[in-house]
Amino acid sequence: MDELIVRLVESGGYWGIFFLMIVENVFPPIPSELIMGLGGVFVARGTMAFWPLIMVGTAGTVVGNYFWYALGDRLGYQRLRPLVDRRGRWLTLEWDDVEKASAYFRKHGQWVVFVLRFSPFLRTIISLPAGLTHMPKGRFLLFTAAGSTVWNIILVSGGQLLGQRLDNAERIIGWLTIASLIVLVCWYVWRVIRWKPKG
Repeated sequence: MDELIVRLVESGGYWGIFFLMIVENVFPPIPSELIMGLGGVFVARGTMAFWPLIMVGTAGTVVGNYFWYALGDRLGYQRLRPLVDRRGRWLTLEWDDVEKASAYFRKHGQWVVFVLRFSPFLRTIISLPAGLTHMPKGRFLLFTAAGSTVWNIILVSGGQLLGQRLDNAERIIGWLTIASLIVLVCWYVWRVIRWKPKG
């Protein structure tokens, strides 16, 4: 997967980054760390510019996250309950957990959206409860864009630093991304195995 993304970034340029960042946020297992990190490597090599890369990466992130927000907004909070009741084990939560999270989200939603942009797994999923609780669209887009901009700056800067110091930076970023995905999968499996309904 990492080699395919390298080829897409190399051949697609800024449009490739934009497309991949949309896909990354609709289908979370594709990692933004790899996409924007590679962009940083290309900045170091002079084939991309820092701020245009940040802008297209952030725009793709916002578009991808809006997909989940719109889905949640259309689905609505109460329609989620049958899914949680049926699939609670695989989601590792119960309806009581959803209600508590929803109450917290209604109170602190914009900051949750901003802060979780830095979480490898939750940064995409958080857009769904934002829609379910009907968070104002303008506020959602603003805080998603703000958090995404900061996160993308960190990723591009890290990729740029690697690109300046190492010839095989793409491979290193790819292996680091694969390692982080393995850790996330193991964490999820552990949660499913350990999860027990409170009732």
